[in-house]
Amino acid sequence: MQIIHLDPKNPPPLPKIALTIGNFDGVHLGHKTMLYALKNMASQQHLHTAVMIFEPQPREFFTPNNPPARLSNLAEKSAIIKKLDIDYLLVVDFNDEFRSLSALDFTQLLKKLNANHLMLGDDFRFGHDRLGDKNFLQNQGFIVDNLTTICHQNARISSTQIRHALSLGDLTTAKMLLGQDYSIKGTVVHGDKIGRTLGFPTANISLSRLKPALKGVFGANVLFFNQNDELIKPCDLTHSHHKGILGIHPNSLLGAVNIGTRPSVHGADYRLEVHFPDFDGNLYGLTAQVIFLHYLHDEKKYADLSTLQSAIGNDIKAILDWQKAVK
Repeated sequence: MQIIHLDPKNPPPLPKIALTIGNFDGVHLGHKTMLYALKNMASQQHLHTAVMIFEPQPREFFTPNNPPARLSNLAEKSAIIKKLDIDYLLVVDFNDEFRSLSALDFTQLLKKLNANHLMLGDDFRFGHDRLGDKNFLQNQGFIVDNLTTICHQNARISSTQIRHALSLGDLTTAKMLLGQDYSIKGTVVHGDKIGRTLGFPTANISLSRLKPALKGVFGANVLFFNQNDELIKPCDLTHSHHKGILGIHPNSLLGAVNIGTRPSVHGADYRLEVHFPDFDGNLYGLTAQVIFLHYLHDEKKYADLSTLQSAIGNDIKAILDWQKAVK
């Protein structure tokens, strides 16, 4: 898959494409159904496939101080779409200039991109005047198919529904709608090292989003990758005798996760921190994929560091007990 950061004033020359457009946050089962339909249609008409997405997502642009929770960052989204064998991922910088495009301006951009056939959701609208829809595109000479809403248990599968499930710690519903366990992937970076002073060192993992879709304390399995995105086996992560506890997922380590703003230490920004029981090693610079499997509780504000330390110990014990019960 070729990733193109699109300059609307100078679009790249592309072969004839079948195109779909949207945020594709989380790339859930509804999105995947759309992409499978796009591929099938493109194959029948001998077209290449392309997906157009926006960074930042429009609602993040319009409300940066109170953004919606984000299911997947650009790298995560790209990785999932690549696995579905899409030919081109067109990443649009959603800014003041782009948002000011009229519906007619946008259709001119699609023509320059050699878009021949469009596959869109039934609620798709575009242009700063919101005049763009299926009929508008057809009047401009495009072939347009609308994919009807995909439902699960009589409810529309949507990123909003998944965000709601995750906000409640309902990992089971999120998994059903995504088609896989919810996970976050990022680089292990340096943090405040408060956990280390409490006797529970953590790996701080970059979120690369304004606001994560879940918060609280979780049991997770964590996979590690090198700079070439090659999986690293747990036994190769450290030369120490403390190699951690294997997770349920193959080649993963069990982790006790806190994701949120850390109210007990007066945190302000969102952090993703993972403690690995019985592990001693240097993880900085590696990429970690945190697979959320068990919700323990929401973030809590403890009276002092001593109380926090005791609570962390209890949470780790509960997560160890959970994995023993399900493994």
